[in-house]
Amino acid sequence: MSTMIVDHPLVRCHLTRLRDVATEPAEFRILVQRLATLLAYEATQDLRTASCTVQTPLTQASGERLAERIGLVPILRAGLGLVDPVLNLIPSAEVWHLGLYRDEATATPVRYYEKLPRSQPVDVALILDPMLATGGSAVAAIERLRQWQVPRIKLLSVLAARAGIDRVLTQYPQTQIYVCGVDAELNDRKFIVPGLGDAGDRIFNTQG
Repeated sequence: MSTMIVDHPLVRCHLTRLRDVATEPAEFRILVQRLATLLAYEATQDLRTASCTVQTPLTQASGERLAERIGLVPILRAGLGLVDPVLNLIPSAEVWHLGLYRDEATATPVRYYEKLPRSQPVDVALILDPMLATGGSAVAAIERLRQWQVPRIKLLSVLAARAGIDRVLTQYPQTQIYVCGVDAELNDRKFIVPGLGDAGDRIFNTQG
């Protein structure tokens, strides 16, 4: 399984509201957070755990704890909208940042910021980006995480274009991709169609 579309009635309903041009930024942010939670739930089902024992108010109980270091890697700036809900699910996760923006003339990613350690890679990295359009930013992020020698990389996006998925899997076939929906087309500006517009602008209320 390289690509999983999280198909659920709540996902479909939230995604519909997200697409609506009438949805205000405050609601848009909440919808993104809800979908990020559902994506993270699916993407973390194969995390390794270790047995442990805890003391309850009555007696001891056996349980499990995460046995892997998890890194959240939001692609700035839109990816920041997915961090808090995933961090709520995995409070022990580390958060590292990659700043990439798309050159509007060439639709290629430009790296402008990076905060990754030089050694000791995490066991699993979750790349967070609401939109997977051309796949350029995702490929650049995966390439950088491979240079950091992260063994398992997962990409979480609310909405993807088929072209973006194909590009990522062609270049990095071991990447696991989790999305809430897949649209067939990109327009001449490389925006997903029908899509939901510029996710970063809608999250941060910076639409011109």
